[in-house]
Amino acid sequence: MNFLSHFSEFYTSAEQTSRALTPTEAAAIAAFLFLWFVMSIMLAIITYVIFSWFLGRIFKKAGIPAWIAWVPFYSTWKLLELGGQQGFWAVLTIVPIVNWVSVVFMYIAMYHIGLKMGKPGWWVVLAIFVPYVWLGILAFDQSKWHGPKLAS
Repeated sequence: MNFLSHFSEFYTSAEQTSRALTPTEAAAIAAFLFLWFVMSIMLAIITYVIFSWFLGRIFKKAGIPAWIAWVPFYSTWKLLELGGQQGFWAVLTIVPIVNWVSVVFMYIAMYHIGLKMGKPGWWVVLAIFVPYVWLGILAFDQSKWHGPKLAS
């Protein structure tokens, strides 16, 4: 028997074993997908709250009001400005392909923020691979802001 006949035999037998889902199976799949959706939304909210809280503490050290950390694009704009970059890159994060360039500028800003907080240059590696750890350490350690204060 050649390859095509084996494929044909497999396809025919697989076709014969297919069946419709029972109502119980469909309900179980729907419940799983709903639970997955709810958990994803909850995780996104928790992540946003932690990020904003940490960023607010960093902003406070730099002389920027902490409430700015809770405003989605404006907080990224201010983070970029703290690092000496143009803030408009925050808006460009939603543009496909251009967002990769804006990520590079975000990492450059994080490098400069780390330096202004008294951290060594390799500190940016932590910002790239585990940004929440980077934010958490900068938010809660005893480092002081050694750069110019920005106007909010």
